[in-house]
Amino acid sequence: MRILIALFIVSFSWVGSAQNSQQPTTTYFFIRHAEKDLSNPKDHNPKLTESGKIRSKNWAKILEDTPIDYVYTTDYIRTKKTAAPIAKSKGLEMKIYNPKKLNDIDFQQNTIGKTTVVVGHSNTTPTFVNKIIGKNKYNSIDETIYGKLFIVKITGEVITDTVLIIN
Repeated sequence: MRILIALFIVSFSWVGSAQNSQQPTTTYFFIRHAEKDLSNPKDHNPKLTESGKIRSKNWAKILEDTPIDYVYTTDYIRTKKTAAPIAKSKGLEMKIYNPKKLNDIDFQQNTIGKTTVVVGHSNTTPTFVNKIIGKNKYNSIDETIYGKLFIVKITGEVITDTVLIIN
């Protein structure tokens, strides 16, 4: 399964590159944080469950053959713990972003022409994707779903987006 996903990611990375090789291609991989511990409803910053820890490691495995320039995460335990295996496998420091300032000018300028992983939440991840693609296409992710991978590529004026479900 991982090989099929990697092949899809590689083939998707070629889409648009032949369209205009003079312009840089910006690629974003958006994922929601892995499974969080829901045992304490008053805990607004829960850790990951054992399943969540396994999923976090699997995200790193899925992206192991993909060059990554940046890993962005919100400043919550569950997002940082989801992003950490990816960042570690690439030798990168995680960058914290404010989920109330999605796709701001600093983020746009820092990531242009780069490949970036963004770890967010059930509501902020699709909203972030919508801001980048300039359409209100994706709704919040159901609270029980943790395996969506949004891939957005931008080359000049051409923006492509897709979603994979990875269990």
